[in-house]
Amino acid sequence: MTPAMTLDGLTKHYGGVAALTALSLDVPAGSIFGFLGPNGAGKTTALKILAGLTRATSGTAAIDGIPVGVQGAHRSRVGYLAQEPRFYGWMTGRQTLDYVASFYPSDAGRRRSDELLEIVGLADAADRPTKTYSGGMRQRLGIAQALTGDPSVLLLDEPAAALDPLGRHDVLEIMRRLRGDTTIFYSTHILDDVERVSDHVAILDKGRLVVTAPTAELVVSASAAIRVTLLGATENTAAALAALPGVTRVSPARRQGDEWAFDLTAHDGRTVEVQGAVMRLAADSGLIVTGNRQEAADLEEVFLRIVDKERAA
Repeated sequence: MTPAMTLDGLTKHYGGVAALTALSLDVPAGSIFGFLGPNGAGKTTALKILAGLTRATSGTAAIDGIPVGVQGAHRSRVGYLAQEPRFYGWMTGRQTLDYVASFYPSDAGRRRSDELLEIVGLADAADRPTKTYSGGMRQRLGIAQALTGDPSVLLLDEPAAALDPLGRHDVLEIMRRLRGDTTIFYSTHILDDVERVSDHVAILDKGRLVVTAPTAELVVSASAAIRVTLLGATENTAAALAALPGVTRVSPARRQGDEWAFDLTAHDGRTVEVQGAVMRLAADSGLIVTGNRQEAADLEEVFLRIVDKERAA
């Protein structure tokens, strides 16, 4: 896919602190892109650079092919929501969006407040003061103000971090509805949310990119769990499976009628090799393989494994 954003060697240093180092990645147009990392990994710094709120020390970035800069023309393509949005409490939701719209030079190229309030599910609360809004409602209003200029790229910094489950659900639903029409690049540490809505992910640690991939591909490729079911197995089969090259662990056998089920854990990168070894063992032992599939890990497991491995290197 054509990238909506391209980052090339993006670096930001504050004095002697390297907040971001040589970040390079492409963000596909129309995707929901989860930007992950522990606290202090550099996620907010990257978002501020892309929003034009701070300058990179070195490296470049472009949005829709337009170079990113503090006073750059790219700003017309970007909507930005800070981690904790603040509004004038005496203004209503509608007045807030009208106020934001007043900063645009004309009606052309911006969305009407009524349309935005409908998109984020606040039409019924449009004329209430924002000081009466819940945290989830304020976050949805923040997304609406970020959409005012009809941006091609929406930058969201921890959009659901402080919300209860209902508020998180509402925010994720808005993101789903925008998929394909607007590219969404958002930072978060709520990995379950990322797995539910994100097409692509990038994992950052200590300011450096660790991995980037389509979400589903990353989850499957990082999994080392294999579920094996066999006909004709015995009490000794588990030991034979544990002795296969690349196997680090075999769970206790579970009998299911005539079948025996085993969960194997493989060394990183050796899952396919282990699956092949299982087939050879079955052929040599007169066993019938009824199942030999890789089990997808959840994103939290993948994230912890990748970051722990990176820090141990």
